[in-house]
Amino acid sequence: QVQLVESGGGLVPPGGSLRLSCAASGIRIWAYAMAWYRQAPGKQREFVASISTGGDENYASSVKGRFTISRDNAKNTVSLQMNSLKPEDTAVYYCNFNVLTQSYWGQGTQVTVSS
Repeated sequence: QVQLVESGGGLVPPGGSLRLSCAASGIRIWAYAMAWYRQAPGKQREFVASISTGGDENYASSVKGRFTISRDNAKNTVSLQMNSLKPEDTAVYYCNFNVLTQSYWGQGTQVTVSS
C-alpha cells in the first residue's frame, strides 16, 4: 500500500523558515519524480516544486529562489526547505508522485505565515 506522509508545517512569521518532509512507504522513491503542491483557502491546488529521479529541480516562479526541494533516496523522503516565507505562502502543502495515470497524494500539512 502506497502512503505519503507530510510533516513539518506550522505557524511562522513573515520572513521565517520551515522545512517540510514527506515520508514515503510502499514505494521506493528513487524510481519516481517527486513534487510538492499547495492549496490555499478558496483556491485551486497549485504546483510548487518538483525533483526528477536524476535530481533536476523545477520551481513555480512564485517560490523560485526562496524554496529548495531535495530528496534522500536512502531514507525514502522528499523535503521542501522554505525560506523568506510570505503570507501568500499560507496553504496546505501536499507531497505527490505519479505512476502512469495514477496520482498519489499525502494528507497534507498546514503552513500558516502570519505575524
